[in-house]
Amino acid sequence: MTEKHFILEEADPVIFYGVNNANMQMLKALHPKLRIVGRGNVVKVMGDEEELCAFEENMVRLQAHCSKYNTLSEEDILHIVRGERTRRDGVSGAIVFSVTGKPITARSENQQRLVSAFETHDMVFAIGPAGSGKTYTSIALAVRAMKNKKVRRIILSRPAVEAGEKLGFLPGDMRDKIDPYLQPLYDALEDMIPRQKLNELMEQNIIQIAPLAFMRGRTLNDAVVILDEAQNTTPAQIKMFLTRMGMNTKMIVTGDMTQIDLPRPQKSGLIEALHILSDVDDIAVIHLSQKDIVRHKLVTKIVNAYEKYEKETHQKESNTNNESINKD
Repeated sequence: MTEKHFILEEADPVIFYGVNNANMQMLKALHPKLRIVGRGNVVKVMGDEEELCAFEENMVRLQAHCSKYNTLSEEDILHIVRGERTRRDGVSGAIVFSVTGKPITARSENQQRLVSAFETHDMVFAIGPAGSGKTYTSIALAVRAMKNKKVRRIILSRPAVEAGEKLGFLPGDMRDKIDPYLQPLYDALEDMIPRQKLNELMEQNIIQIAPLAFMRGRTLNDAVVILDEAQNTTPAQIKMFLTRMGMNTKMIVTGDMTQIDLPRPQKSGLIEALHILSDVDDIAVIHLSQKDIVRHKLVTKIVNAYEKYEKETHQKESNTNNESINKD
């Protein structure tokens, strides 16, 4: 009798074992000649050498399915063991799958342009209003690249700038102090990677989330690097970030020109960078609009109302300045 240990490296054990170990019971029923025991992230199997080889092949496919789709049902196991396609194998257009097994796709033409630009360019700027999916889509692309082993790490960053309010003194260690600024990035990741697996990846520094200030002095190799809320960077900060790019690295810079929270008269580094880099080859700039907003329908109306107000205010200020010049 031979014994083998299979480590669940890519699959989340909670998903792999199933509710009340239902998936393990299915595996045992499909391999009655083997003794199968699961503990933590290790599956111990004992039995005949030939049976073990067949089981090993199934384990590879089961883990791959579990990692890709974030779900594994008894029906999936049955199809995989029989060498058949599962119902999710036929889903097209998915970037990745959520923790509930639902496909995360580009939901608008401009989001699809962002997906295409990421595949053909090493640096992409995604500019658009709140709710247009620029950050969420970017993180989905990074997770897909990591799962497909095209990169080894995901590095997410954003400037620690308050949105019109002072947060004051925050208690706790460094991570406790900076986490409020980075929470939107955690939210997106938790939609795509099971909590236990996400914690593992962060502990191993495979996924890193840090304020922009922590990027100085680093060379970022073999990674997808995302700078979120780049409109709140200074010219020096964004230059520092862009020059961190290393070998086999892709960068996505996201920003919303209507939500600049820098204290006046500081200039937005994103605006300056887009102007300076406009003629540089191999950099893609994708502009998203109100049509791409995928939040509550009121978000689109709110964005439109603010845009209209800002245009009217700008026009009034221009008219007032012209009148003053004429009088002089």
